[in-house]
Amino acid sequence: MNDWAPIAKEYDPLKAGSIDGTDEEPHDRAIWRAMLARYEPNKGVTGDPHLTLFVARLNLQTTEEKLKEVFSRYGDIRKIRLVRDLVTGFSKGYAFIEYKDERALLKAHRDANRLVIDQHEIFVDFELERTLKGWIPRRLGGGFGGKKESGQLRFGGRDRPFRKPINLPNMKNDFCGEGSAEKRNWSREGAREWRTRDRDHERSRDKRWSERELSRPWGDSERDSKEERSRGRERKDRDR
Repeated sequence: MNDWAPIAKEYDPLKAGSIDGTDEEPHDRAIWRAMLARYEPNKGVTGDPHLTLFVARLNLQTTEEKLKEVFSRYGDIRKIRLVRDLVTGFSKGYAFIEYKDERALLKAHRDANRLVIDQHEIFVDFELERTLKGWIPRRLGGGFGGKKESGQLRFGGRDRPFRKPINLPNMKNDFCGEGSAEKRNWSREGAREWRTRDRDHERSRDKRWSERELSRPWGDSERDSKEERSRGRERKDRDR
């Protein structure tokens, strides 16, 4: 709990798949893919990663000129790279903007997030691919944004930070940790004891009924049956 932070300092797919970063077992196929992935940042990307912003959720019609017009308000821009499809040339909806100084970068990071450009509310964060250790992109099951195969969200980023874990008392050992085998044995023994009591009770009840039937004299039972037959005849005569 002492080193907990809402924003991840190092990328771990298992923690990113957990709302508070405390999961110990993957519950999502995409998390498995990210854990098994071996990813290296694109060596063809140039520029200073510590002066670069990641801008996402752009309108597919937004151009580099529009981005320059908006983001130049915060300071001098060195380069804008709008990511496009290699085959079609259409925008993929995200871009990287490199500033000349850190002051402009921090100002844009603070003020440009959730800005509306071309009817789209954009998302702005620092570049993570080259600055966050262990980074796995979304296409390999990692990332912080969007939903994955099973609908599981990713946490630990600016858009969706970790929630602070609830500090519960250490009761794990009592129920599912050490000593659980003894409790399971105790519960099994208790269940066996109850089943034995139920069987004994049923047997004693059946025995009492059989003894009661045998203890009744034969004449009494015959007399009872004769009385019942005579009552039946009387009811028939009355109905006539």
